[in-house]
Amino acid sequence: MKKTASLNLNVYRGMALIADPIHQYAFFTVPQDNDQKETTEKDLIDSPWLQRLRRIYQLQSARWVYPAAEHSRFQHSLGTMHVAGEFAKHVHPSLCDVCQDTPSLNYIEELMRVAGLLHDVGHGPYGHFFDEHYLSNWGLTHELIGQQIIIKKLGSTISRLRRSPSGAFAGREALDPMQVAFLIKAPDIKKENQPRWLHMLRQLFSGIYTVDNLDYVQRDAYMTGFSLDMVDIPRLRYYTFFTSEGVTLHQSGISALGRFLNARLNLYSNVYFHRTTRALDLHLQEIFRDTINLIFPGNPLKNLDGYLRCDEWSLFNEVQSWLVAKDATKRKLAREWQKLHNRKVKWKMAFSTEISIAQIHRGTGFSPAKDYEVKIREHLPAKLKGISFKVDLATQDPRPLNPMAEPGKRVNIFNPVTGITSQEPLEEIYRFIPARVMHFRVFALNHDHDGALSLAAENALNSQEAAMPTNV
Repeated sequence: MKKTASLNLNVYRGMALIADPIHQYAFFTVPQDNDQKETTEKDLIDSPWLQRLRRIYQLQSARWVYPAAEHSRFQHSLGTMHVAGEFAKHVHPSLCDVCQDTPSLNYIEELMRVAGLLHDVGHGPYGHFFDEHYLSNWGLTHELIGQQIIIKKLGSTISRLRRSPSGAFAGREALDPMQVAFLIKAPDIKKENQPRWLHMLRQLFSGIYTVDNLDYVQRDAYMTGFSLDMVDIPRLRYYTFFTSEGVTLHQSGISALGRFLNARLNLYSNVYFHRTTRALDLHLQEIFRDTINLIFPGNPLKNLDGYLRCDEWSLFNEVQSWLVAKDATKRKLAREWQKLHNRKVKWKMAFSTEISIAQIHRGTGFSPAKDYEVKIREHLPAKLKGISFKVDLATQDPRPLNPMAEPGKRVNIFNPVTGITSQEPLEEIYRFIPARVMHFRVFALNHDHDGALSLAAENALNSQEAAMPTNV
């Protein structure tokens, strides 16, 4: 039988596919021709630091509300890597126009992909909750931890990468772990040592729409089943480019931006701010800090090797063992964790209201939750002043910032008619998006006094409105 000439199979050399429910398929690099000496993205993905993210859930408490939302930080990191690479390939020509010293396309693609892959590598168990109630003890965040992991633990692997999925770097180009760390959190790496093109790229990790939130909004919506308004990533990407002002959106992309913001806001209202999610978080606040201080005491930057073992699986196993511990404090904490793991919701919602941006006067903000609790207790009948309740303000959520709480942020918009790029107030884009900036809720241990708590909360809000301090 006559053999036909084989097709050009070079396109498959050194490449593999990841199946993904959001992006269908995403590429990643593997050694070419089984060359085990070549360092590729596979080495980073298979590193203990990335595999650790399989054991940290993307949604800290909402997964107990939405049963299908069991996705991890690992899945999100792979998705962000893909989104970052696609954006890099698209914006590279305009970046070169603005910054003449911009490295090659393949270098920029890989730099963005690696930063996207590693942007969450510093997360601890329960994600942003870990930042708020543990890392804050040392003035740290998961980004700061992540920078140290990138530089000290993954730096040698990163610096040996020599190609992206699109091809080899130009000349002697080699990835710099410091630049990857800069993209993840710019202020903590000396800005004067970094080129302008890197500052430009940083905006794709820190702006209104980013390679991070474009993935997690779609992923969280899909995995929870709350797919009210999916995000049109291809359109947003197509109309995004660089000008001398930075990341710029063509006017024709405003509709896609509006859809994204609407999708994100709906996720806040219905997933991250869900009443049961918030109730679980209130319970978690009572036991989290004491638990982590027992399991992982001390500044994590001084024990990065130990931090590698700090995940939700190890936390679960540890507190389970405390149920029979001799130490009374551990036994008490273990019983509370058991309630959470068995989804026994301690706090019940007694009152809820939503405050829109239109109700917030310029120069005013919200009081701390404790202040509202004092006011509510003052308005309760004498016989109920001793009952247990908590006020929850959703705007204080430690997850990624609610975009409606950032009215001062602006975005560069290119007008093709005038040929002018201008900074347009974000409020203009939000004009037709329902804006709920704060969910104000009162939770109690049971529903016995919902009526009295609701009336007291309304009176407290009315009396407090005229005296709100400036804190936003």
